[in-house]
Order: sequence, then structure tokens, then C-alpha cells
Amino acid sequence: MYQNVLIPTDGSDGTRRAIEHGLTIANRFEGTVHALSIVPEGPFGTMTSGEVTAGAERAVEYVEREADRVGVPVTTTIERGVPHESVLAYADDNDIDVIVMGTQGRTGLDRFLVGSVTERIVRMAEPPVVTLRMTDDIEIEEPSAAIRIARRSLETGASGKTGTGGETQADSETAPVDKSGAGGETAPDGESETGTKSEVSTEPETDDEPAVLEDPYRTSGTWVVPLKMDDGPVDVHVDAVTGGVRTIVTRE
Repeated sequence: MYQNVLIPTDGSDGTRRAIEHGLTIANRFEGTVHALSIVPEGPFGTMTSGEVTAGAERAVEYVEREADRVGVPVTTTIERGVPHESVLAYADDNDIDVIVMGTQGRTGLDRFLVGSVTERIVRMAEPPVVTLRMTDDIEIEEPSAAIRIARRSLETGASGKTGTGGETQADSETAPVDKSGAGGETAPDGESETGTKSEVSTEPETDDEPAVLEDPYRTSGTWVVPLKMDDGPVDVHVDAVTGGVRTIVTRE
């Protein structure tokens, strides 16, 4: 399903959660991570071209080290060009199945994972795009709460756009934060980091609610909830901080 996971990176702290999430997806589906860093066309302000290129090299090397640590195959690439155009072209040329990227990059003129660049990639990319903000505060800690949010987003018809292969990109933060369990009460404590525990209720509350195909799993900032729909199975990506639905992807 996710054989090729693209992680654009500039080496900033804002990309760390995206890297972790991308590696988790690739590891789960035995896929390959593509680490891509773009050296924007000059000028570079107070930095030289060599310094910017060195920063890009460090950025992809970090992803490579993290991928090696968890046993995920990785390809590293450094390109020069217009950031969003380079990311989109790379995705097209390398059969990328999902793009995972941060929304906060560097503060200097060499940044590219910020604002309009991310928005353009989300809007124009054919594969689904998962964006993650830089934060350490995890508020949705229970898988049952993530299940409830995912079901609600599908029931209310979370807006999005359909790409190739039936993939759908939902608008961020389409569901309100709800830290309660599926029954409206706080879920019991358990292994929330992995999203696996025997006490999680995955049964639909009503006949109209989609069933959970397997236990949700979580990276540092996102829950992935596999649900069974009439049109086929989907993975719903729920922001663990805001409760927003980031991406809804049709499973094969």
C-alpha cells in the first residue's frame, strides 16, 4: 500500500515528527523512505551556496540514520530548484504513495517547509499528503478516542480532494478535539503509544458506523485508524494534538 514514502526535509526541528511518522508508515507496510532535501535557487542571504548544500546533506543524512536504526530502506536525494515544484516532480518520477512533511521549517532564507510551499504541495500533489506541526504536547492519548474522531469525520463527510487511485486528502482539523473514549468516557489506561491494547472497544456504537479493521497505531503526533467502509477499507490519519483529520487514504 505505502511502498514509497516521501519525506521532504530541511533538517529543522519542525521536520522531526514528520520523519518519525513517515518511518512508522514505511516500517508498517515494508516500504521505502525517500528523504528529499531541496536547495532553493539563490540568493541565500548571509549563507553561501556551500553552507546551504551542506545543510541539505545533513538533513537527508539524519533521515538515513533514523531509517537504518529502525531497519527501513531509505533513498536520499538533494536537488536544486523551486521547492514545491521539486517535491511534486520527485513524487511523480518515483511513484510516491504518500508524502509526509512538517509545516515549520527554518527561519532563514533557505527554508522551504513553511506556509505557501506546504499548501501548494497539499493542493497540487497527486498522492496523499500528511502534514505535521512541531509540538510535544500529545492530548489524544487513547486509541478509542482516535477511533471516535475518525468515525465522526466520515459520518460528517470531511471535505477533501480525490487523487489518483481513489486517495482522498481531507482538510486539516475537520473534527473537534475529543479525548474521551468511544463511549463518551475516558478510556482505560494502556499501551497508547503503539495503539494496541486489549481493552480498546473497536465495535461500532450503531449499525451505521464503520467497523475498525485492526488496532489503531500512533507515531509521535498522529493516530492511524483503519476503518471498513462500503466502498472499501480506508486509513484515517488523526492529529493526536488537535483532533483534526489530516488524511483519508483508500487502502488496496
